[in-house]
Amino acid sequence: MYSFHLIAEKRIQEAMSQGQFDNLPGKGKPLKFEDDSMVPEDLRMAYKILKNAGFIPPELQTEKEIRQAVDLLESMEDERLRYKQVIKLNVLVTKMNLMRKRPVNLEVNQFYYRKIVERIKINSKDQSNTP
Repeated sequence: MYSFHLIAEKRIQEAMSQGQFDNLPGKGKPLKFEDDSMVPEDLRMAYKILKNAGFIPPELQTEKEIRQAVDLLESMEDERLRYKQVIKLNVLVTKMNLMRKRPVNLEVNQFYYRKIVERIKINSKDQSNTP
């Protein structure tokens, strides 16, 4: 194994000295690494193939829906609609927890989420109209 490493390193050095790496696309730009540490090792290749084909795993789709729900919640003025959006957000977080079999890490949004929940004031007449 060590000899293979030496041969590979020698060939890389020769290619560099000949300028074979000079015109590569993205030269001088940082590499973009994908964080797939949360994906089980046996599913990583399948997820990568699906991603390259334009599909995303259900967990990521639900996570995207959670972000959209939080963004929508930020802009809502109507208290009844805001309450319904909080319920939707709770359902999405529960769905995500069930899919992952571990809690969703929403630490960034938890402060805002609690703040919104505390601000929601529903009159007794409004509660009869909500589901």
